Amino acid sequence: MTVLSKVDIEKLKQTKKIGIIGLGDMGLLYARRFSEAGWSVCGCDREERYQELKESMASLLPEVEIYRNGFYVSRTADYIIYSVEAENIEKIVALYGPATKVNAIVGGQTSCKSPEISSFEKHLPADVEIVSVHSLHGPRVDTTGQPLVLIQHRATQESFDFVESVMSCLRSKHVYLTYEEHDKITADTQAVTHAAFLSMGVAWHNSHQYPWETPKWTGGIENAKINISMRIFSNKWHVYAGLAITNPSAHKQISQYAISCEEIFTMMIQGRRDELRERILDAKQKVFGHLGKDHQLLLDDDLLQQYSLAKNPPGGHQRNSHLSLLSIVDSWSQLGIVPYDHIICSTPLFRIFLGVSEYLFCTPGLLEECINVAIEDITFRQDDLQFTMASREWANVVSYGDFNLYRKKFENTQVFFQHMFPEATKMGNEMIKTILQRVKDREAAQN
Repeated sequence: MTVLSKVDIEKLKQTKKIGIIGLGDMGLLYARRFSEAGWSVCGCDREERYQELKESMASLLPEVEIYRNGFYVSRTADYIIYSVEAENIEKIVALYGPATKVNAIVGGQTSCKSPEISSFEKHLPADVEIVSVHSLHGPRVDTTGQPLVLIQHRATQESFDFVESVMSCLRSKHVYLTYEEHDKITADTQAVTHAAFLSMGVAWHNSHQYPWETPKWTGGIENAKINISMRIFSNKWHVYAGLAITNPSAHKQISQYAISCEEIFTMMIQGRRDELRERILDAKQKVFGHLGKDHQLLLDDDLLQQYSLAKNPPGGHQRNSHLSLLSIVDSWSQLGIVPYDHIICSTPLFRIFLGVSEYLFCTPGLLEECINVAIEDITFRQDDLQFTMASREWANVVSYGDFNLYRKKFENTQVFFQHMFPEATKMGNEMIKTILQRVKDREAAQN
C-alpha cells in the first residue's frame, strides 16, 4: 500500500477536487467519507433529482457541492468516480466522458469491470488516466478492514498514489488487481452466493412462507440463511443484477449452481443414497480437503442461534437436507473453485456463507445427517422442489441478459418481505459484526 505523506496529502487537498457521478447509496458513502477526510467533493445524480438532492444534501453533507449533471462534474473534478449501475455505465460514460477535464483521472465503482473499462477506453479522451476501484461490501457495512480493489489500468504511478491516498480515508484493505482478475474473483466469491440466497427468497415467496414464523426453519444455520437472504432483498436490485448479467464468469457459475441443485435433488427423490454420498464427499474433499485437523471453524450453531428473527425461537436445530448448501459446495467442486484462494477479496456475506458451508461439511456427523435426511425424510421435499425451480428461474433470467426481467423478479419478492427489513437489517448487522470480529481474531492468532 503506497500512500503519500501527510504533508503531501494536505497539499493535494488544497488543489484537487473529487467528483462522483451517481449519488446512490455507495456514491453517498464515498462522498461523505471523502468530505469528512477534508477533500473537496462535488457530485451529481440523475438530472431530474437535482433540486431534491441539492436540498437534502444541504443538511446531510453541506460541504459537498451538488451539480446539475455529469458535465459539470467532469469539467471540474481531478478524480472522477462513476458510481452508477453496471447496465448504464457505457451510456453514462459516453454522455459525460468526452467532457472530462484535461489530465484528470477517471474510475468506476461497478461490480463488473470489463464493460466499465471498455467504456472508459472507448469514450474518454486519450489524455485522461484510468484508475478504477471497487469496495467489496454494501453501503451499510463499516469500510474499515474491508477489501478495496484498486486497478491501475492506464495511469502513472504518481496518479495511482494520489488515488490510493484519497481512498485511504476508508481504512479498507487494499487489493491490487487487473480488471480481468477482478471479474474472475468477484464471480468466484459472489455469483453463486447471490444465486443461492436469491433462490431462497423466491422459494419462500412462492410457498407463501415467512421462514422465521415456521417452526421447521429453526437452528443456527437457518438463522444465517434467513438473515443473509433478507439482507440481499433489502438492497437495490441492480447491486446484484450488474454482477450477474454483465460478468461472463458469473453466467457460468450461476448456471452450474442450478445444475447442481437439479442433479442433487434428483438423487434425493430417486433414493440414490450411495451416488449422492459419493458426490457430496467428493465435493467436500475438493473444497475443504486442504484444511488441516487443527483448523478452527469460523462459525458454530451456538453463535448462530443468537440471531433469530423469530419472536420465541426454539432451541436446538431442525434436521434438514440443506440442499442450498450442498449445491453451492458441489458447484464450486464442479467448477474447480477453492473459495479460500480468494478470501482476501471476499465480501462480508461471502465470508459468512463460506463459514456456514464449512460448518456443515466439517462438523463431525452433520453432513451424514444431511444425506440421511435428503434420502429418508420428506419434510423438506416441497421446499427443496421450490428451491430447485427458483435456482433454475434465476439462471434463466441471467442467461437472457434481461435487466428488466431481473428487476421484476427481484422486486416482486422484495415486496413480500419488505415489512421485515428494518428488524432483519439490525439483526444482520449484529451478526456480521460478531462474525467479522471472529475473522479478525482468527487472522491475528494465525499471524
